[in-house]
Amino acid sequence: MKYRWHLAPPQPLLAEKLVADLKISAVLAQCLLNRGHSEPAAIEPFLQPRLKQLADPFLLPNMRTAVERLMRARVENELVVIFGDYDVDGVTSTVLLRETLSALGWTVEHYLPHRMDEGYGLSRDAVENCLNKFPGKLLLAVDCGSTAVDAIAWLNSRGVEVIVLDHHQVSSPAPAAVALVNPQLEASGRFQEMCSAGLAFKLAHALVKQGRDLGIAACSEFDLKPLLDLVALGTVADIVPLTGENRILAAMGLERLSSTARPGLVALKKVSGITGVMGTTEVGFQLAPRLNAAGRLEDAEEALRLLMAPDLAAAEPLARNLDLRNRERQKIERGIAQEVIGAVRARFNPETDFVIVEGQLLWHVGVVGIVASRVLQQFYRPTIILGGDGNGWRGSGRSIAGFDLAAALKECADLLDRHGGHAMAAGLSIQSEKVEAFRARLNELARRALRPEELQAPLRLDGEVALPQVSEAQLAELDRLRPIGQGNPAPHFVARNLTQSRPLMRMGAEKQHVKLWVTDGRATHEAVWWGAGHEASLPVGRFDLAFAPQINEFNGRRTVQLKVLDWRAV
Repeated sequence: MKYRWHLAPPQPLLAEKLVADLKISAVLAQCLLNRGHSEPAAIEPFLQPRLKQLADPFLLPNMRTAVERLMRARVENELVVIFGDYDVDGVTSTVLLRETLSALGWTVEHYLPHRMDEGYGLSRDAVENCLNKFPGKLLLAVDCGSTAVDAIAWLNSRGVEVIVLDHHQVSSPAPAAVALVNPQLEASGRFQEMCSAGLAFKLAHALVKQGRDLGIAACSEFDLKPLLDLVALGTVADIVPLTGENRILAAMGLERLSSTARPGLVALKKVSGITGVMGTTEVGFQLAPRLNAAGRLEDAEEALRLLMAPDLAAAEPLARNLDLRNRERQKIERGIAQEVIGAVRARFNPETDFVIVEGQLLWHVGVVGIVASRVLQQFYRPTIILGGDGNGWRGSGRSIAGFDLAAALKECADLLDRHGGHAMAAGLSIQSEKVEAFRARLNELARRALRPEELQAPLRLDGEVALPQVSEAQLAELDRLRPIGQGNPAPHFVARNLTQSRPLMRMGAEKQHVKLWVTDGRATHEAVWWGAGHEASLPVGRFDLAFAPQINEFNGRRTVQLKVLDWRAV
């Protein structure tokens, strides 16, 4: 894919001030400015996140009401049923709250919906099954519930009160929960981009604070830090911006995750082949897919049991089984993705197709979201993939900058059975006979919202560098930007007027990767273009190279390597 390059404008005066005040390089200073950090006093805590920087959890909407209701349940020994979701964010939130409430003296059970049988979130089927299994009077919905008006009204009619702890968009009218703890209720704020694992940690913190004020001994002795490995998993897996509170929780959580004693995570790291320091890549591409595999194909309960396993003897077989399920998920996903991409490529018109909507009977609904991501990467269009059986289809969508997918689904509400999600990712259910009308309306909405140039993938570049600047020392300093991810991307640069110092080499079982040696006359670096394929246009003559700098460790040697993102002829 060729990109639309966005080279950040240099800010020499501000950069010089940061260099002088913080004793950092001009390259790091420019990267900080590009991420919106210009005040030295605010940059210090960004570069050194600490738990003491977290805000008071009671600043969240309705947190006080939620804590008071839970405290009453503790005093009256009421059963609290945690109703979670089946993705990593929902499962980690459920485990975190179950562990916390149990340790602090609550009577607690949990329920995770079955993706195939009960659908997403607080569906009527799921809450009925939950209530039949655990006939309690207080339900704590986590990572769902913000649009469950009918289901919560049904629960209320049966004498069940509901606390909702969620980060998804809230319906209008909002559901009649006893407390709706959701940062989306505020127009803006430091909690706006938190996922449910982060909100669960805030709730745990609020309960501990309140319990200490009330003199509850268990709260005085409770340590929140061991929960941070779960928070890091949910935060990174849910692809929320790694800024503000999320950055603090992710940084501290990844540190905890690197040395976690939690048997389930020790076993999962082992089957994933992870050793050493954990980063967002290891979580996002190795741990999270394996945890998600259970809920995508069958039942997320297996992932929850792994995270709660008491010892390695119990954890290791669960981890191995999740690894096998993930391989099965990958096989199913690849097959559907190839089918979709082939079908779309045969008729795709970039001038008129602003949105891609594809569906097939019996496509596995557990993987359609991942397939949507793959299709979006190929065509750079908002994409919705549908699957199911009979007339009722369920789907997942992924979007691009400039097109709020959740808002667009609201505009199509009359065509949908259910919908919900975020600007960049959403889910829905629809009757098969309405798919064509849905596709047409979404395309019309996208044509109004998107300019033609927004339909080419952007490539954000932090600045121009000369190859001698790309050194091990410079890369070590840039590591201070970690954890990197959504909202705090990895540094990308452009080097100008390069040539190849020796012939390129193809690598991989199918020779799909390309290795180059590039020079600007002062330094030479190895560059690797992963997944270039055989149809890619390769650099010739003089060219500008967009790249991400990396350290390559192989056979005990550490060398600087450039990960190729794109190139342009000079």
